[in-house]
Amino acid sequence: MTTFDSIGSDLTELILSHLPIRSIIRAAAVCKLWHSIVSSSSFSARFSAAKKPWFFLYGQNNIFVKNNQAFAFDPESDEWIRLPTTLFPFPCQEESFIGSGGFFFTTTSSTTAKFSFAPILKGAWRDTSPLRFSRCNPLVGVFNDKSGLSRFIVVGGVRFIGGLVDIEDRLAVEIYNPKFDSWDLCPPLPADFRSGNSSQWLSSALFKGKFYVFGIYSCSVSSFDLNKHYWGEVQTLRPPGVLFSFLLSCQDQLVLAGLCNTHNGPYFKLWKIDEKTMEFSEIAIMPQELLYCLFDSDEEDKFASLKCVGLGNLIYVFNEEHHKIYPACVCEISNESGKCSWRKVPHLPPPVNRFHKVISFCSTVSLDNVFRGEQGAL
Repeated sequence: MTTFDSIGSDLTELILSHLPIRSIIRAAAVCKLWHSIVSSSSFSARFSAAKKPWFFLYGQNNIFVKNNQAFAFDPESDEWIRLPTTLFPFPCQEESFIGSGGFFFTTTSSTTAKFSFAPILKGAWRDTSPLRFSRCNPLVGVFNDKSGLSRFIVVGGVRFIGGLVDIEDRLAVEIYNPKFDSWDLCPPLPADFRSGNSSQWLSSALFKGKFYVFGIYSCSVSSFDLNKHYWGEVQTLRPPGVLFSFLLSCQDQLVLAGLCNTHNGPYFKLWKIDEKTMEFSEIAIMPQELLYCLFDSDEEDKFASLKCVGLGNLIYVFNEEHHKIYPACVCEISNESGKCSWRKVPHLPPPVNRFHKVISFCSTVSLDNVFRGEQGAL
């Protein structure tokens, strides 16, 4: 009878690499050999690169902080994981929480212009030098420079003066240089985005050395060159019948996901975008029964609470209102054929509180961060 002791460490490593992250954490407690394999940096790097990104939901309650909750959906195991709130900063009225590119971020709209970050699930928060401009609800992206260092780009957002939003200040783009703990100032968002320049009105996508910014309702799009530090021409990207949409970077392509009003009723569609011409071609339609399972009312404006995020080959569509406890669906784009398959995401694990604000994002998860951070999180 063959046992794990007799198959060798290489084959054991191969078998373990097919497990979901949560199962890997449990496997590490089985014996010293398994722990040494899965906790090694080489295994973590290969394992994390092959795994699908997770979908995160962080709910904030403005009245009772104790009602804040955080969840992560692992598509490999098809399950939600309740995350401890200790992984997140203590929230305050002036603070914005953001997730992107393997990191959690916070910014403040106060005069301190504070900016903090932590690797996802590691729980080790670090303050950078202050931003040049304080801002609330900016877009944040993560990219690697030529030396391989992770750099952060902060775009848009709003600042407050005397408790009121300053609509005149477009806020310069800022890029963090970790080598010198400093912020490089770059040209601000084009004026076309002035009417809505925060993450409430914009979506973003990092694709082929450019940071794309897209108006969810205006359908205006422009890209910032991360090497040459300039904005491209502002264009309009609006397929027929689109009410609102989100720009995503998925499956090594730009994808537009949006709600359309057609003579047969509302549909949620996906389009592939040619980044050179900004022309679009339809690639998928969400089955209508899945779209309607996200709602439990017949109100005309019910679709306004739809949100969409995506990364890798996964695109999530969900209702950010409490109806049916924040239901979600996911579309998986096949690596081989490009075919899209839709399914319903399992319900969040109860109890689920009511939130005044829901922050959602997709991100890769580093196994190394989990082992060197708070393993109790999983």
